[in-house]
Amino acid sequence: MVQATPFLLMLSLALVAPGFSARKQCVLSGRWVNDLGSNMTIGAVNGKGEFTGSYHTAVTATRNEIQLSPLQGSQHRTNNKGQPTFGFTVNWSFSDSVTVFTGQCFVDENGKEVLKTMWLLRSRVDNINDDWKATRVGINIFTRLPSSQKE
Repeated sequence: MVQATPFLLMLSLALVAPGFSARKQCVLSGRWVNDLGSNMTIGAVNGKGEFTGSYHTAVTATRNEIQLSPLQGSQHRTNNKGQPTFGFTVNWSFSDSVTVFTGQCFVDENGKEVLKTMWLLRSRVDNINDDWKATRVGINIFTRLPSSQKE
């Protein structure tokens, strides 16, 4: 029985290991749409975890015409764990506000990539007495857009 233990260990590793290596990695770069219909494009993530992209919101609290806005962010190095955390900032081109997002890229049980995020939107106010109403908080869930859809 003593000789069978190493054999059984190797056999179990051989049977389990393919399941780990076949696990789908969640990739942040690409085109995404959130639960409100806003579209986002994230470019390639460089070796430092940095990325840029663009955001086209479907919702706004301003009367200004919505415009495509730049985003800059950082992805945590995951050491191939496959579901990275990240954060990015959107500097709105059409208003005096900035939004910061933080979240994680997940692969669900069906193999679908999902970005779960929380955000803070900071709007400019005219004086410190209005500071209480300058920051909003929310959540968004993004799913990958098929490559054939246009933003």
